[in-house]
Amino acid sequence: MKPTVQSVKGTRDYYPEEMAVRNFLYTVARKVSESFGYQEWDAPFLETIDLYAAKSGEELVKEQAFVFPDRGGDLITLRPELTPSLARMVAQRQKQLVYPLRWWSWGPFWRYERPQKGRTREFFQWNIDLIGVDTPEADAEMVAIAAAFLREAGLKPDQVKVLVNNRKLMEAGLVGLNISPDLRKEVFRLIDRRDKLAPADWEAYAHDAGLDNPQVEGLKALLADQDLWRKSPELTACFSLIASLGLQDYVRFAPHIIRGLDYYTGTVFEAWDEQGQFRAILGGGRYDILVSDVGGEPLPAVGFAMGDLVASLVLAYFGALPKDLSASPARVLVTVFDETTLEGSFQLAARLRAAGINTAVYPQATKLARQFKYGDRMGMTVALALGPDEQANGQVALKDLRSGEQTLIPQAELVQAVRAILG
Repeated sequence: MKPTVQSVKGTRDYYPEEMAVRNFLYTVARKVSESFGYQEWDAPFLETIDLYAAKSGEELVKEQAFVFPDRGGDLITLRPELTPSLARMVAQRQKQLVYPLRWWSWGPFWRYERPQKGRTREFFQWNIDLIGVDTPEADAEMVAIAAAFLREAGLKPDQVKVLVNNRKLMEAGLVGLNISPDLRKEVFRLIDRRDKLAPADWEAYAHDAGLDNPQVEGLKALLADQDLWRKSPELTACFSLIASLGLQDYVRFAPHIIRGLDYYTGTVFEAWDEQGQFRAILGGGRYDILVSDVGGEPLPAVGFAMGDLVASLVLAYFGALPKDLSASPARVLVTVFDETTLEGSFQLAARLRAAGINTAVYPQATKLARQFKYGDRMGMTVALALGPDEQANGQVALKDLRSGEQTLIPQAELVQAVRAILG
């Protein structure tokens, strides 16, 4: 016997139950996006590496991108993220588009990194962006969309939070600590790793970055100040607007949230589970220079992205996934009594489908008990049986698989009877 061929490292097989979770996330993302007036769009899965080289940070380009030469010698990459593609597309039609843009997308991405809990090399991601407005109201809307998704997906505010900060606020804090401008990018990376390193390792990293002892202590005090947001007009307005939307329970200030990518310019945010069991569920912020970096005119923008893997793990951990996700899309099963009634069973199924009712036919004549068991295990609600007697009398046996109750009904009343059970 030949050995079973394995999937590529870092990829996932989507059996129906996993596919159902992915589709659930997509459905909720779509519902929330459209409820705020956002339009769906997408970009190519392949981009030139030049698009990312100056925009996404050296680590993403050199260490995490799947890069290969095409036949002309140009370096091509499987897209590791979508924001640079968005900036490119906006720059290409900047004069023709109607602002503000409200765009969202859902699709696959690839990053060459070590697979681990909550992280794979291939993943699906929700991206949503508001382009053309540089106001706290735009920032608040994006944070509100993130919070609305968490709520719509079934997560509670004591389970998850959207953590919000502002890079301009933190830059002002670094100026107050006399940290030189040439060190600030590295200090931002240091802040981003605040909860990812042991305290001693983090302090050692701070000293290696060029900070002295007073600056390290000042930075620790800055990151512990939960009232620091009051010094930021943008955050003050943002939190006020979020409260007016009734989503304040899902949102709080967190001075350690800084986001690692270089293109963020203002308010930034991430969603985390409150128990700290998983990686960030989603993350994003304001990026006002990216469109000009790819050849367009300066254009303000704010957005975030959410991968499907961590989101699904968090939902499963808190028991928030719907119970019937893996059920068959057909809620009705037409059984096959024997060869003489096979054609009649298929005709019953066709009538139900024509009435808009998803219906499956058992593909062979076998014991009815076995067919009923199949329907039950597939999460179906109704099973129909057409034996010779029922066929001769123009009837059909209808069984409610939840209660086990079975009744005979005229075939002319089939659609109404099935709809009554399905509700």
